Amino acid sequence: MKTVLVTGGAGYIGSHCCKAFAESGWSVITYDNLSRGWRDAVKWGPIVEGDISDAEAVSATLRQYRPDVVAHFAAYAYVGESVEHPGLYYRNNSFGSLVLLEEMLKADVRKLIFSSTCASYGVPVHSPIDETHPQSPINPYGWSKFIIERMVDNLSYAHGLDAVVLRYFNAAGCDADGEVGERHEPETHVIPLAIEAAVRRDRIFTVNGIDFDTRDGTAVRDYVHVTDLARAHVLAGEKLLRDKGVHVYNLGTGTGTSVKELVDAVNRASGSRLPVVYGPRRAGDPPALVAAAGKAHRELGWAPEQSGIDRIVETALAWYRRQL
Repeated sequence: MKTVLVTGGAGYIGSHCCKAFAESGWSVITYDNLSRGWRDAVKWGPIVEGDISDAEAVSATLRQYRPDVVAHFAAYAYVGESVEHPGLYYRNNSFGSLVLLEEMLKADVRKLIFSSTCASYGVPVHSPIDETHPQSPINPYGWSKFIIERMVDNLSYAHGLDAVVLRYFNAAGCDADGEVGERHEPETHVIPLAIEAAVRRDRIFTVNGIDFDTRDGTAVRDYVHVTDLARAHVLAGEKLLRDKGVHVYNLGTGTGTSVKELVDAVNRASGSRLPVVYGPRRAGDPPALVAAAGKAHRELGWAPEQSGIDRIVETALAWYRRQL
């Protein structure tokens, strides 16, 4: 049986990917320090509780389980927090990843799926954004992931590391079966916050910025269902077992949704009208991020199937209501 070690497998995207790998016949091992993940989200195989910056623990786990592929999700992922505490992001995301990569090479585990981000592109110079678009991050979160991509390239050249780098656009939605979903403390992601405001009478949804250069003044993002993302990782794992080198793919839909359009979708799904206030832009937020994802379709055979905004909101709302 093929084995995948999933760092950050107790988190939002990581847990959905664990399910997808397990359903595709892989043996799944989760490695997570549970600082921002959830033990009850680990349902498809054992968990090793450890930090990616702990070389001894990483080494022991790699040598015990001998994974065919490491899928690396473990990272902090709040743009605003990264602006306020950049050192935290470079230490955890970038340095922690270096420790992981070095221990993989020592253990002769040389196949990596890396969870990267469209934040590495910065403000688009053209749209939609393809994989050749210049990378010029505008926040420490984006820079921390960009640095890891450079490490992967360099270690591939020097030591034969094989990798698939997946640059997500906006992961959203929840498992349709209700087995895992989106939970963050604090919650800063726009769809859960909008749903919370629609369901609970004591919450108000804040639109961060109404003066962007977009069709309605609010930020535009390319939302891709987390289940579609998870399926892309399984396809990436299969590619790594066939092909060598470093392969980079955007994961998005090619369709942008503004915050105002998202509010409309939440209103439709919830049957209510969420209260809205308007605030300033968040530091480090570009006006629009929309993917050109044709390369993933051509080379991985991947296409989003559940990523319409209404389907995304429907599954996220169902998950939220189950938690009440």
